[in-house]
Amino acid sequence: MFNALLVRKDDESGKTSAAVEQISLDDLPHGEVTVAVEYSTVNYKDGLCIGPGGGLVRNYPHVPGIDFAGTVETSEDGRYQPGDEVVLTGWRVGEAHWGGYAQKARVKADWLVPLPQGLTTRQAMAVGTAGFTAMLAVMALEDHGLKTGHGPVLVTGAAGGVGSVATAILAQLGHEVAAVTGRPETESYLRDLGASKIVPRAEINETVKRPLEGETWAGCVDAVGGAMLARVLGQMKYGASVAAVGLAGGAALPATVIPFLLRGVNLLGIDSVMQPYDNRVRAWQRIAQDLPMEKLDAMIQPATLEDLPGLGADILKGQVKGRVVVDVNA
Repeated sequence: MFNALLVRKDDESGKTSAAVEQISLDDLPHGEVTVAVEYSTVNYKDGLCIGPGGGLVRNYPHVPGIDFAGTVETSEDGRYQPGDEVVLTGWRVGEAHWGGYAQKARVKADWLVPLPQGLTTRQAMAVGTAGFTAMLAVMALEDHGLKTGHGPVLVTGAAGGVGSVATAILAQLGHEVAAVTGRPETESYLRDLGASKIVPRAEINETVKRPLEGETWAGCVDAVGGAMLARVLGQMKYGASVAAVGLAGGAALPATVIPFLLRGVNLLGIDSVMQPYDNRVRAWQRIAQDLPMEKLDAMIQPATLEDLPGLGADILKGQVKGRVVVDVNA
């Protein structure tokens, strides 16, 4: 028997509740590899899954947690042996398939990636899905021509999980980073991550009055979407790219085609869920290589399984700074 955070749904009221319970290996869904989970994280999707409405959960009872890192316990696949350290992000784990908020998980071998040298399982989950997504965004900007010296790179939602890691990576690579935040108390935190300029959210989130403004940003990692993304598109330099990774500001895009036609702006959609294996390996290797560990450690907020119901509510309210790392064995 081992501990897991189980979300259950009341058939009559439709309301859900989350509590730490004891379950067995027989309760886990099918998969070729069983992992002794060490750490997971709290992401926006996890907040939705834990919340009273159940959010994205496909089946009940359910173990949320959209990512985890740990050690292989048993494997039916020759690529992984007992004792191998692995990391998992995406593949609807924690939504359609039981996830990381348990001391053991059973998943398909194709969903895993070997933990790269230079990262511990705790550091991997300080990166987590959010940081993995941030690296995918940076790689996409580089693949579309972003180089140091081209000008400042904007990061929206900079104090959140994706934004924090994107800020640290871009600064480490030598870019001038302008970090957008609506919380003045996070300014010192963002500067410690490497941001050279703090941009108040209200300044970027104003109503779009003109489809094109001054050419300001050489690139952008946008973790917000909605009206803020529309405003940013009109501020990009000619031929620059925006890597869009989030919908916290809404899925609608109140923009015109003018930035794309007259300024050659590229809008790059970043989906971390079903990335090809080679790209996942490449991203994790880049994380181990390019993300400064001392800055990563500064992002970590420790948590336990018992803390998760409250933290899920906090992240939906935008009250979480940095990366919440869940020690499932604490």
